[in-house]
Amino acid sequence: MDAANTTHPRFDGGTSTNRIDATPLAKQNRRRRTGRKPAAAPELPIDAALSGDRSRMADAIATVAFLAAQGEANTIRRFVDGVADADLGTGVDLAAARIILRAFEFGWLPRDVHEAARRRVDEFAVRYLTDLMAEHRSDFPADSVDEIWQSHLDELRATRWWTAERPHFDQWADRALLTRDEALTTAMTALALLIGLPKLEQIVALPGTSRQTTAHHHVDARTLGRVRGLLAKAESTSFAEEAETLSAKAQELMTKYAIDRALLDAERTDPDLPAARRIWLETPYTDAKALLIDMVARANRARAIFVADWGFVTIVGDDPDLDAVEILSTSLLVQATRTMIDNATTEESRSRHYRKAYLTAYATRVGERLTATAEATIADAADPAHLLPALAGHRQRVDDAFATYFPTARTRGITIRSAEGWTAGTDAADRAHLDNR
Repeated sequence: MDAANTTHPRFDGGTSTNRIDATPLAKQNRRRRTGRKPAAAPELPIDAALSGDRSRMADAIATVAFLAAQGEANTIRRFVDGVADADLGTGVDLAAARIILRAFEFGWLPRDVHEAARRRVDEFAVRYLTDLMAEHRSDFPADSVDEIWQSHLDELRATRWWTAERPHFDQWADRALLTRDEALTTAMTALALLIGLPKLEQIVALPGTSRQTTAHHHVDARTLGRVRGLLAKAESTSFAEEAETLSAKAQELMTKYAIDRALLDAERTDPDLPAARRIWLETPYTDAKALLIDMVARANRARAIFVADWGFVTIVGDDPDLDAVEILSTSLLVQATRTMIDNATTEESRSRHYRKAYLTAYATRVGERLTATAEATIADAADPAHLLPALAGHRQRVDDAFATYFPTARTRGITIRSAEGWTAGTDAADRAHLDNR
């Protein structure tokens, strides 16, 4: 995510394999012009679903979910009507186990599945998917599950609460107070979402894989506590200058920690390999928010790439640097949004064009100043003869890892349509006093 200049920021753009080439309405209009009849609705595997054979039921459910994922209108409703309250619990469970495994094999992590689901399906489907992830995890011993993978489940409070006496689908439906038809519709909608997920990079080892789970070395609790304290003050103050100064101090602490770690890594024959994480963004202005994360990543010796179709940024770097990017960017997004809203005193300043320009300018300028803070901290460090080669080696490892994960990454730009918003965002960042020495 490279910024070419301050007026036309540019950054890496990810691509999705799922694209919609034409709307249903456009297809309907073409049929009317050509005189062709609309294609008949696909035949559904109702007989297989009612066969009583668990494997055939699972295949039928997966087939219907696949058709729904491909955009076949009313497929799930027609199927639910056709099976008419049949007992499909065991078949649903088997189909769900297969489909959630496929999503994980496609590189999706538990947090990713949750974030995609809460943007596209209702809360019942989200809870159903959370249960599926807990069920999948229960098949593996704790020492075969990567700590990042497990931490996602812990955040979601995903636990196996149901018993083995009845299918999970039945117990989940009872708990959610859904009728059989409502539950089946919800579950199949959730499965259709999973089937429609594009393939991503595998950034965390799958549970139960033969290779040993990766060791993660995070920022120590004392440093992290000080950083969190500074950023909490920055988020609570109503003075932009104070907020930026506190944020810069947090950046300085993280850079000092990174310097110490880089010198230690330089003495090792097996330095930690760079890791990767995904940060999901809330709409609107996701491209401007992605730029802010990119600028924070650059200040912390990491790389970032934005997948616009799904609204997340993947960051690549050493674990402590990724800790810094996550905590700093989260706080700065809060601060930037609050500053933007506080300055919304005119009709222009409340427009979408203005706010996008404001956030983009803010991200660019604050990112530059955070980078300057990091560079100044490095310049003041002791033993530059050892530090600079260590940092250069670190940068090369990160670049190599980024190229491995994203060999086809391309650059895309952000279009700015409000000069007033750009100027206001730049001024807001420039008013900060970031020199803490």
